[in-house]
Amino acid sequence: MGRGQGAWAGSAVAGAAAVVAAGLGPVTNYASATVPGWAARAWVIWPVFAVLVTTSFGLVLWGRRLDAAAGPPTLPGPGAGPRPGAGAVSRAVRGRQDSLCPPYVEHVRGREAELAELADLLRRPRGRFAVLCAAGGMGKTTVAAQLAAQADAAGRRVFWVRWRDSAELAQQMVQVALACGLPEAELEAARAGRASLPDVVWRQLGRARRWVLVVDNADEPQEIGPAGDPLAEYRGWIRPHGRGLLVVTSRDGSPRTWGPRARLLPLKPLPEQSAGQVLVDAAPAAGTAEQARELAVRLGGLPLALHAAGTYLAGPTSRYRTFTTYRRALEQELPLLLGAEHPDASQARVARTVVRHTWEVSLDQLAREGDALARPLLRLLAMLAEAPVPLFLITPDLLSAVTGDDVTVTASEAAFAGLHRYGLLGLPHSPSLSPSPSPGNSWHTSDISDSAQVVLHPLVREINAVALVAEEPRLATWHRALAERLTAAVHEVGEQGRAGWPAAVLLSPHLPLLLDLPLPPGRPDPSTTTDHRATLNTLAHMLEHAGAFGAARLLHQRVLDLEIRTLGPRHPDTLNSRNHLANALFGMGEQAEAIRLLRQTLADRTRVLGPDHPETLTSRHDLACALDGTGQHAEAVSLLRRNLTDRARVLGPLHPQTLAGRLSLGLALDGAGEHAEAVRLHRQTLDDHTRVLGPEHHLTLLSRHNLAGALAGTGEHAEAVRLLRQALDDHARVLGRMHPHTLASRDSLGLVLDEAGDHAEAVRLHRQTLDDRIHVLGPDHPETLASRRNLANALAGAGEHEEAVLLLRQAVDDSVRVLGPEHPQTVRTRDDLETASAAGRAAQRRRTRWRRSRR
Repeated sequence: MGRGQGAWAGSAVAGAAAVVAAGLGPVTNYASATVPGWAARAWVIWPVFAVLVTTSFGLVLWGRRLDAAAGPPTLPGPGAGPRPGAGAVSRAVRGRQDSLCPPYVEHVRGREAELAELADLLRRPRGRFAVLCAAGGMGKTTVAAQLAAQADAAGRRVFWVRWRDSAELAQQMVQVALACGLPEAELEAARAGRASLPDVVWRQLGRARRWVLVVDNADEPQEIGPAGDPLAEYRGWIRPHGRGLLVVTSRDGSPRTWGPRARLLPLKPLPEQSAGQVLVDAAPAAGTAEQARELAVRLGGLPLALHAAGTYLAGPTSRYRTFTTYRRALEQELPLLLGAEHPDASQARVARTVVRHTWEVSLDQLAREGDALARPLLRLLAMLAEAPVPLFLITPDLLSAVTGDDVTVTASEAAFAGLHRYGLLGLPHSPSLSPSPSPGNSWHTSDISDSAQVVLHPLVREINAVALVAEEPRLATWHRALAERLTAAVHEVGEQGRAGWPAAVLLSPHLPLLLDLPLPPGRPDPSTTTDHRATLNTLAHMLEHAGAFGAARLLHQRVLDLEIRTLGPRHPDTLNSRNHLANALFGMGEQAEAIRLLRQTLADRTRVLGPDHPETLTSRHDLACALDGTGQHAEAVSLLRRNLTDRARVLGPLHPQTLAGRLSLGLALDGAGEHAEAVRLHRQTLDDHTRVLGPEHHLTLLSRHNLAGALAGTGEHAEAVRLLRQALDDHARVLGRMHPHTLASRDSLGLVLDEAGDHAEAVRLHRQTLDDRIHVLGPDHPETLASRRNLANALAGAGEHEEAVLLLRQAVDDSVRVLGPEHPQTVRTRDDLETASAAGRAAQRRRTRWRRSRR
C-alpha cells in the first residue's frame, strides 16, 4: 500500500541482479572443475547465458518505466517548466504517499452497526459509495479511520484524503491514482487538456482492485468540483465507479447532495454503555463504570464531549478528577469545562471552545451560503424544552420579532433545512424522541406524526442556550416574543377541539417555560404571572379531556409549585391547582396519592371557602369518585348523596356539575350492588345530559355507558349490549379509538358479552383492550391490571383454563406490587385465581376420566 510501484520495481531489479550473479557463479565454477555432461555442450551453455542477461536488462528497463509512470508530484499548469527526472519523481511520489495514510485510532465504541455496514459495502460495493454524515463532534473521522485500519489489516490498499480545497484534493487524487499504477501517458493527456483529470484518475481506480479511499471532512460538497457540475451527477471527484470503496465523511447529510448511489450512514449519539466505556478508556482511574455511564448520559453520548471530558479528567492537575465531581460541576461550569483539555490559563480559552466551535463552523458555513437565519433559529430552539418542537410553534413572525428582520416563510423553511442538512437538528423517528405513550398519555406516536417536529441533541441545546445568554443584547425581546407565541399557540390548539389534542401533547413540554421567563424589569406586572398560569391550566384541561393525564400532571405540578412559593399553600388558586393535580394523578393510576391530596384539599377548601362553596363541592365530588374507583363504594355513595343535594341547592338541578354528580352517584350505587337504583338514576341523567349538553358531549356518552353497565347488573344483557355497542362507536368517533373512555367502553362490552355467554367475542375484545391499555396507559396502570383479569376470566369461561390461570397469577402479582395486597382489586383477582384453578383441576379430572373410559 502507500510505498508505490517504484519501490517494488527497485527490489525486483535487485532480485534480478542476484539471480544473474547466482547463475554466473556456478557456470564459472563448473568451467574450472568437473564439468557435468550437459555443460560440455556449448549449444546449451550459451543460450542459457543469453536468456539470463536479457532477463536482467529487461527488469532494469521495467523498473525505470515504473519510476517514470509515477509522474510529477503535482499537476503542472499551463506554462509549467520541464518535468523532473524519473528518479526524482519516484522519490517525491513515495514521500507524498505517506501523507495518504489514515489517522490511528485505538478504541472505537458503539459503532458496530455502522462498521458492519461499511464492511459489507467493502466486500460488495455494487456501484455505491458511503457517506458518514452527522453534526460535528459525532465521530465520523473515527469510524472511517477504524474501517481503514480493518481494510489495511485485510491486505487492501488504503488512501486517506483530507478535504481542504479543490486544488489540494486534485493533487491528492492524482497521488492515489499514481499509487494504483496510473500510466504517465494518461497523466500527460490530462495535463495537455486532451482528457479530463477526474476521468483519468477514476479510470485508473476502475482498473485497480482492493482499495479503500476516504475523503475526510468534505463539509462543503458544492466546492469539491469540478466547478459547474452538481456533485450528484458523479462527473467530478466523487464517483461510485471504482473497483474499491469510496468513503466520504461530511456534516452534510442531504440525499440530494450526494445523489442516488450514495449510502448515507448518519451517526447518532453513542448508547449509554458504549459512551461510558469511552470515558473509562480515557480516564480509567476516574471512577466506576456506572459513574462513567451517568456522566456519559449527562453529556448526551456525544463523542467529542466524551473525549473532551475524558482528556480533562486524565490530566494530572485538573480540578475535577472523578466522573461524579465532573458531572456535578457541569451544572455550574458547563461553558468552562466542556471541551477543556488543559486546565492552565494559557490553554483554557482554546480548550473551552472545542465542543461549541465544531457547531459554529457549520453555522458559519450556512451563513456563507446565504442562510444567516440558521444561527438565530438554532438559538431560539435552544430556549425551548428538551423535547420535540412542533414546527407550528416557530412562525416567521416569531423569527422576525427575535431577529428584528422581516422573515419570510421561504427563509424560515430554508433555515430549518440547512440545520437539518448539517446535522444540528433531527427528526423524532423513534418513540424515545416523540411524546411517548407513557402512563396517562393516550396518544400514539402515529397520532402525532402529522404534526411536523424537530429535535435538538441535549448538548447542542444546552450550549446554544448558554451562547444566547452570553451574546444576545436583546434577550428580553426574545423572552417576550416567545412568551407571546406560546400563549397564542395554546389558544390556537384549543380552538381546534379534538383535532387539536395531538398538537396540545406536543406543546405541553414547552409551556412551563412561561413560568421560568424573567418578568420585565422595573415594575413587573403581576398579571403577567397570572396570565401564564392560566395558559398552563388551559392546556392542562385540554390534555385531560384528551386522556393525556401524564402531560397534564406535569403542567399542574409546575403551576402548583409556583403558587405554593408565591401565593402560599392555602390560597384559593393554590387549592385549585392541588385539586387539578390530584385528578391527573388518579388518571395516571396513582390512586393513593390522589386520594391523599383530595382529602387534604377538601379539608382546606371547607375551612377557607366554606362547605357550600362550588369549589368545595367539586373537591367532595372528586374525592368520592376516586374512592369509588378504588372499590370504596360505601363512603363514595355517602359523599355523593350529600354532594348531589348541596349542588342542586347551590347550583340548580340541571347545572352541568349537578348532572355530573348524579352520574357519579349512579356509578357508585352500581358498584355497591344497588343496580335498580343505579338504572333509575342513569336513565334520568342520560335524558338530562342529552337535552342540556347534546347527544355527543363526553358526559352524555358516559351516561349511556354507565346505564348499560347498570342494566347488565340487573340481568338485562340484550339492552346492555346494544347500548354499549352504541357507546363504543360514539366514543371512538368523538374521542378517538385509543382514548381511555373508548377503551373503557370496549372493556365493559367484553364483560357484558362474557356474562351473556358469548365468551369467544369477549376474549377477542379483552385481548385487544389489554394490548391497547398497555400501550396507552402502561403495564402497571390499574385499568391495565383490570383488563388482564377480565381477559383471564373470559378465557376461563371459554374453557381455556391453563392460559386463564397463567394470566391471573401475573395479575395477582402485579396487583400486590402496584395496589397492595389488601386492595379490593387485588382481593377480587386472587379470588378469581382460586376459582379458575379449581375449574381447571375439575376439567383435568373430567378429561382423565374420559380417557380412562375410552381404554
